[in-house]
Amino acid sequence: MTRDPRFTALKEALSAQEPASDAPTDNSEGSGQASVSLVLREASSLEVLLIRRAEVAGDPWSGQMALPGGRRDAGDPTLLATAIRETAEETGVVLTESDNLLGSLDRASPWTSHVPKLSIHPFVFGVPSSTTAMADSPEVQSVHWASLETLRDPASQGTFEYALPTGSRTFPCFLIDGQAVWGLTYRILTRFLELAPRASPPTPR
Repeated sequence: MTRDPRFTALKEALSAQEPASDAPTDNSEGSGQASVSLVLREASSLEVLLIRRAEVAGDPWSGQMALPGGRRDAGDPTLLATAIRETAEETGVVLTESDNLLGSLDRASPWTSHVPKLSIHPFVFGVPSSTTAMADSPEVQSVHWASLETLRDPASQGTFEYALPTGSRTFPCFLIDGQAVWGLTYRILTRFLELAPRASPPTPR
């Protein structure tokens, strides 16, 4: 299979980022590590995979739009392994380092204190146009593919008001399929869009 030249350009752009480290970055009590996958599917405009989390009482991310991913398990040898495992469990999309990995982004952490303290490591993957995803876990309500062109469209920019224990705050967001993509996921996607080349789709042969 011929590799999409946009994936090659992305891999080069991401190579300048500091590689994800498997060493803990915060030894304070209650901290932990997690990984998320930024899965890009070949299309006229590359599409990124998002999930909507199931609504569960007591879950600080209940019902929110997110990237596939989760906490690192004791059995995960690396943070990359966490991202690959969680993506398969949540969406049925099977990834490998050799075939799909394009690189990683700088780690991120939640800004608010009412959610678990985590160091979150985003990994970027490229998959062919034939890739399908499904809500493959009770933790996932639905899956969505959003084109990078849509994310860059000013019409997809909005704000989201969220009730915090200290009062309501307004956050910037993307509006995708009638849902707000905000918070940590918004920050990761925004950082990715800053790095992603605006490459044209491959020319059909």
